[in-house]
Parts: sequence; structure tokens; C-alpha cells
Amino acid sequence: MSTTVILIAVLVLVALFIVTLYNRLIRLNVTVDEAFAQIEVQLKRRSDLIPNLVETVKGYAAHESTTFEKVVAARAKATTASGVADVAAADGMLTQALRGLLAVAEAYPDLKASTNFLALQEELSTTENKVSFARQYYNDNVRALNTAVKTIPTSFFAGMAKVGSRVFYEVEDPQSRQAPNVKF
Repeated sequence: MSTTVILIAVLVLVALFIVTLYNRLIRLNVTVDEAFAQIEVQLKRRSDLIPNLVETVKGYAAHESTTFEKVVAARAKATTASGVADVAAADGMLTQALRGLLAVAEAYPDLKASTNFLALQEELSTTENKVSFARQYYNDNVRALNTAVKTIPTSFFAGMAKVGSRVFYEVEDPQSRQAPNVKF
């Protein structure tokens, strides 16, 4: 009888251990999904600011149409991108296009003094900080998930939980790795 009790206790402990590891993998996987969604939320917020910024700059620099077209094209690509690699590439393109737009704005002192432009500039700067934080949060969670998926004992349960390694959010262009300089 005592052997049966011990055997049942061991089986219960093993079952609890397996459930704990399984739930940990699921939790990590959901956290990575949520972290990527936060990147997309911040990129959408940035994308929503861009038309206002472009229109404000257009009022002062109407002849800079190539710059405006690049920003609009990059924004369109960013809003349709899906998956980590595509979103990161589109994010890099949009960052480059915004750099060009802000460089145009630099040449117009009246624009730099415009209340509307200053408010948009501040909002863009805040959003860039949030995008940066969201990227870091995502990559931190991908690291935790990938570590769990590749280390023992959780690696034994990754297939059962249908959880696999994820890719890190990386911007290909080294210049795109930095937020646009929005200080005037």
C-alpha cells in the first residue's frame, strides 16, 4: 500500500512538472505574439502621424515631391507588411524616408517654428521611443522563448505545445537602426 501511494505521488509530481513546462512554453509563445502586436501598434501610430507631417512640410516645401513620394511609398509598404522580417524591412524603409523628410524640414526656418510642425515632431519623437521599446520588448521575449525551446527539459515538450523558435526583430540597414533625428 505504501508503495502504491509513493508511486501515485511520483506520477502526480511528474504530471505537474509536465503541465508546468507545457504552460510555460504556451505563456512564452503568447507573450511573443503580444510583443509583436505592440510593435505593430506603435508602427501604426507612427504611420498615422506621417500624413499630417507630410502635409505640414508640403505647405513649406512644395517642390520636394520626390521626398514626399518616398515617404508615402514607404508608409504604404509599412502598412501592408506582415511577418517579422517584412515588418522590420518596411520599418527600415519608412525610417529612411522620414529622415529625408526631416532633412527637407531642416532647410525651412519658418517650418521649424510652426506650432503644428513642432507638435508633430514631438509626437513622432515620442512614438519612435515607443517603437524602440516595443522592439526591445519583443526581442527580449523571443530570447526567452528560444532559450526555453532549445534547452532541456522544456525542449522535450516544445513539439507537444506546438511552440518553436522565433526570429528576432532586426532592421537590415545599419542607418535604419537609429530613430530619425527629430531635434531642430
